[in-house]
Amino acid sequence: QQKKRLDVVKPVVSVYPAASKAHLEGKSSLLCLASAMFPPLVRFSWKRQKENGQLEELPPDEREQLELRELGSTAAILLVHQPENSRYKYRCYVEHEGGRMEHQTHNNLCLFESFSVAVVPLDPLDPLQTQCRVKLLCLLYTVLIVKSLLYCCGLSLLMSLRNKGPSTCCSHAD
Repeated sequence: QQKKRLDVVKPVVSVYPAASKAHLEGKSSLLCLASAMFPPLVRFSWKRQKENGQLEELPPDEREQLELRELGSTAAILLVHQPENSRYKYRCYVEHEGGRMEHQTHNNLCLFESFSVAVVPLDPLDPLQTQCRVKLLCLLYTVLIVKSLLYCCGLSLLMSLRNKGPSTCCSHAD
């Protein structure tokens, strides 16, 4: 069990403001990225803090969360519904076998304040390359399935011919 504990690698956690159409509809979104960890399973949670206030849980009617899992990283996008004049700092908590990590936004997040957007590529490939890779993978799996079917059919045909023995349908009586 000591060996298993040594293999655990804590995630690197980052929080960024995320750009979306929702920003125009009176909502803000934050991206919490956990990467470079092993095992790759994490759980996200969020808290907020008013200026000079205590940390509090986000009310369910003021938030939505979407999680994205890629090879080597997991991201949570928090969509926040908040009143026009409220300003909060948000903290992202990541629970992992290696412990609980937290990261907070550097600035207060205000819906009607513009902020710079950090684009974080989860996959360095462009969409066309990703689409081609998916199609190639589907083709590969199809070929493997067809190969397996042909092998099974050929094997069952050989087995049935072997069990019948030599054919006796054309015997002549002299």
